[in-house]
Formats: sequence, structure tokens, C-alpha cells
Amino acid sequence: MVLPPAGSCAVSPLVTRRRLLQAGALGALAGVAASPLLGSELAAGDDVAALLRRGGVVVAFRHALAPGTFDPPNFRLGDCSTQRNLSAEGRDQARRMGAWFATQGLLPEAVRSSPWCRCMDTARLAFGRAQVWSALGSPVGSPETTTADRLAQLRAALVKANQRPGRFAVWVTHMFVLADLAGANTTSGEGLVLQADAAGQPVVLGRLLVA
Repeated sequence: MVLPPAGSCAVSPLVTRRRLLQAGALGALAGVAASPLLGSELAAGDDVAALLRRGGVVVAFRHALAPGTFDPPNFRLGDCSTQRNLSAEGRDQARRMGAWFATQGLLPEAVRSSPWCRCMDTARLAFGRAQVWSALGSPVGSPETTTADRLAQLRAALVKANQRPGRFAVWVTHMFVLADLAGANTTSGEGLVLQADAAGQPVVLGRLLVA
């Protein structure tokens, strides 16, 4: 899918879970054109592979399909039976994500994941490995936004990634984290190719959604 260009790179306000859920499927499409953090030209398909080969970027995925909204009350990290998990279709989607990278001959130097089971399973099914990073964890409590400390960690990691040409990392996280970090909505299993600009702010260079 070829994505339309977008303009400015100003920082957008944090996007709450409620607003994203109200946006629904339309938000995933509108976010492509409306996000103020999108680069002037968005890459898709083979262009994303070229961006990853060039390196100095992170491709940050929303976890694969896990039907439902939110986790059950009193869920516990480390106990997948208490969380919302990938469906059979979601597990197949994660495997297809990994197959795309293998077909392209692309190997991430690191794979980091939210500790939530649906993210860890996505990463392991796609790439065979995952390092837990709490900064990628789903926002909890109120307000339903990623904390300033976590956003600072993610932005700092993007700045470091800029300094590694020819290499890229994979992050697996949640829709709300990506919205708070990059100002863009995503669908299940979709990845954003991210790079820090001169001011250290995230810029979306491309999107990847494996069919």
C-alpha cells in the first residue's frame, strides 16, 4: 500500500486510549495523513527494506492481532492466562512478519519487547527472540498515557540508533505507546520505521504491514 505524504514534524499532544478506541478503524487510516510527526515522504514495501538496510533506525511494531480491548481486571505480568493474548490468526500474522524479514535478508541487531505476553509472543514468533524492556510496556492507570520517563527512554534510544548506520533494531509494543511516542495510529501487526530528528524527536519514515 502506498501511503500519502504528510508535512510538519512538530510534536503532537499525547493520545489517550479512549480517543484511539473511539477513532477505531478510521483512525488507522486517518493517522497516516494527519499525524504531525510523519516524514515528508513515507516509504512502503520495498522502500521500507531499503530504509532498514541503510540502518540508523528502529522499526517499532504494534503487537499482532489480539482480539478485545484492554486486559482483564487484576491481570498479572508474567501470567499469560490473566492477559489478553494473540489469537491463532495473530500468531500466524507474527510468523508472516518474521518471514518477510527473512525473505528480505534483514536481521535486526536487537529485538526488544513490552513485557506483556501478546508482545513477547509476537516478537518470539517473528524473530525467535525478545529482550524485555519495560519502557515499551502498555500504559496503565489514569491518565492512560505513556509516562514522561518512559517516553524519554524511548527517544534516547532512537537518538542512539541514529549513530548505528547499517543496523536496525525491532521494538514490539502497544498501539498507545506508539501513539504517544510518534503521534500515529497503528493497526495490529503494523510497524513504524522511526528515526530521531536533529532535536531528538521521533519521525516516522515509513510503515510496514505484512499481508
